[in-house]
Amino acid sequence: MTAWVYIVASGRNGTLYTGVTTDPPRRSYEHREGLVDGFTHQHGCQRLVWYSAFEDVVSAITHEKRLKRWRRDWKLAMIEKMNPAWDALYERLNA
Repeated sequence: MTAWVYIVASGRNGTLYTGVTTDPPRRSYEHREGLVDGFTHQHGCQRLVWYSAFEDVVSAITHEKRLKRWRRDWKLAMIEKMNPAWDALYERLNA
């Protein structure tokens, strides 16, 4: 089963949250609409700004844990490489 690592942000260079899901459109919708209690809701992390697919959940979780240890500037550079305008990528998932 394909799994995805994703980053949602409160805005350009704002608060970042890294997560894992097997259903990126649903999870992105939940973040965007503020339906997820906890860190993302408290910090306004609603904009999907980066994602990457993995062959299985174990690989995705391993990558997520690695990203969570990265320095912030590395994460920002990774986001800017994929999404230089920091566009909300929700629509791209549903195309």
